[in-house]
Amino acid sequence: MSKSKIFISGHQGMVGSALVRLLEKKDVELITRKRNELDLLNQQDVQSFFKNQKIEQVYLAAAKVGGIHANNTYPADFIYENLMIQANVIHSAFLSGVKRLLFLGSSCIYPKNANQPMKEEELLTGKLELTNEPYAIAKIAGIKMCESYNRQFGKSHGIDYRSIMPTNLYGPRDNYHPENSHVIPGMIYRFHEAKIKNLKRVVIWGTGTPKREFLYVDDMAKASIHLMNIDKKTYDEHTSFMCSHINVGSSKDLTIKELAETIKEVVDFKGEIYFDHTKPDGNPRKLLNSKRINNLGFKPETSLIKGLKKTYQEYIKS
Repeated sequence: MSKSKIFISGHQGMVGSALVRLLEKKDVELITRKRNELDLLNQQDVQSFFKNQKIEQVYLAAAKVGGIHANNTYPADFIYENLMIQANVIHSAFLSGVKRLLFLGSSCIYPKNANQPMKEEELLTGKLELTNEPYAIAKIAGIKMCESYNRQFGKSHGIDYRSIMPTNLYGPRDNYHPENSHVIPGMIYRFHEAKIKNLKRVVIWGTGTPKREFLYVDDMAKASIHLMNIDKKTYDEHTSFMCSHINVGSSKDLTIKELAETIKEVVDFKGEIYFDHTKPDGNPRKLLNSKRINNLGFKPETSLIKGLKKTYQEYIKS
C-alpha cells in the first residue's frame, strides 16, 4: 500500500520546519519545494506542480511574515504575496483533487478591541489593528476561501479544508532581525548582543505592562497534525459553517516585563532592563480562547521557560 503524500508549503520556515520534524517520524511521503524550485506566487507553476504530484494532504504554512516595523514598511508586499500564495495553493489543490488542506493563519485576524480571551466568533466583529491590517486581511481571506470552497464543493467533491489560528509563536528557525522580527526573537537578539558586548542595559519599547500569550512552535505543529486528522463529523460538531477556524494557544499570558526578565535570565545577561515609555505599548492584552481545540483533545506540552531555553540554544548555534 502506498504512503499518503503530504505537501508542506513553507517547509523552511518556523512552522513548516516543525511540521517536517514531526511528520518525518510518521509513515507518510513528505513533499517539499524550495522557493527556487516552486514559486508559489506563480499560478501556472503551482497548478502544474499539483497536477503532477497526486498530493492527498496540504499544510499551507507558507506566508510572508514580520513584525510591526516590517508590516508598516512593506504593506503592499504583505497583502499581495499572502493573498497570491493562499489563492494559488488552495485553488490548485482543489483542481488536482486534494481532499484535505489545513490553512495556517494568525491571531492578528481578530479586531483590535476584541473581547478577551478571544473566541473564534470575534472574527469580523470590529476594526483590525492598523499596523498589520493588510496581513490580517489576507489571513481572513484565507479562512474564508477554505470555508467558501467547503460550502460550494464540500459535498460534490468531498473536500474538507480547515483553518488553524495560532497565538504568538516562537522557536527554532524564527527570524531574529533586529527591526523586522517579532517580540521574542527580537528580545533574544538584543539581550544576546548586549551580553557579548558587555552593555549595561537593554532597552525595551513601552511600559512593559501589556500582556501577551506565546506558544512553542512544536506545539503548534502538533496541534496542526491533530486538527488535520480529526474526522469530519467530530470537527463539524465543534465548529460552525461560517466560523470553522480553530484557535490554538497556551491559554497563559504574561506581561512584556515578565517576558523580558525571563529572557534576560535564559540568556544570562547581567545588566539592567530599561523600558522606554515614549514608545507605544500596543494592545493591553492579547489572549486566545483555545477551548475548541482543547475540547478536541489537544493541549500544549512545552512550558515557556523550557521553550525559551530550547530556542536560545538553537539561536547561539545558528
